[in-house]
Amino acid sequence: MKKISSIIFAAFLPLLILAGPQQQELIHAGDSAYNHERFNDAIAKYEEVLSQAYESAELYYNLGNAYFNINDLPAAILYYEKARVLAPRDADINFNLNIANSMITDKIDVVPEIFYIRWWKFLRDNFNIHTWTLISMVMFILAVFSAGFFFLSRSIWLRKFAFWTGIILILFSLISFSITYTKYQIQSKHLEAIVFDPTITVKSSPNQLGKDLFVIHEGTKVFILGEMNAWCNIKIANGSTGWLPEASIRRI
Repeated sequence: MKKISSIIFAAFLPLLILAGPQQQELIHAGDSAYNHERFNDAIAKYEEVLSQAYESAELYYNLGNAYFNINDLPAAILYYEKARVLAPRDADINFNLNIANSMITDKIDVVPEIFYIRWWKFLRDNFNIHTWTLISMVMFILAVFSAGFFFLSRSIWLRKFAFWTGIILILFSLISFSITYTKYQIQSKHLEAIVFDPTITVKSSPNQLGKDLFVIHEGTKVFILGEMNAWCNIKIANGSTGWLPEASIRRI
């Protein structure tokens, strides 16, 4: 239970951190600079807030907008992605992210996936980790209540109802805990990243002597499969894999 409890604490920790007076002042100063089209000043203020261990979907979204307005697409995409992690169903975040992605060089077709993997990813990405943690806890508590009804009730009908309800709730609990754990792993280990080099060649091995596999450009999103000697084994949306220098990417 230590592992699960640590995941639950980590999932809810950002909800417990509120912007202090100094951070609020910096955010207001950043907003003012943005509204006056001083986008570099706004970026400096927003990033100073981030350096103080405060984050929010709104802050990342505003930072993404500021970078977009100075035509820094990789940084804009990075911060839109960070905003989407915290607010995956926000229409403005998703719209601006799609606009930014439409402007990058690489247009990578997503590899077709088996239907249940597609459903799994849809469920996983439709809510943030805080929501999935809450869903998992509620499902588990309801399953415990069903078990209590099953053992304490004298009615055969209620015992049958509690038994089958409990089985369904346990199944949903396992699914929701699995989704929560998967999201925790991706976010805590920062397994998604954005390419920041204007052009970079993906190698077959973690060094410059590796065979050239394919070329990708700034703004492309990659999934990190592993790491070795300051190199990352990455996968792109079409399923192609290879190695990139870690310095060429920034993690979401």
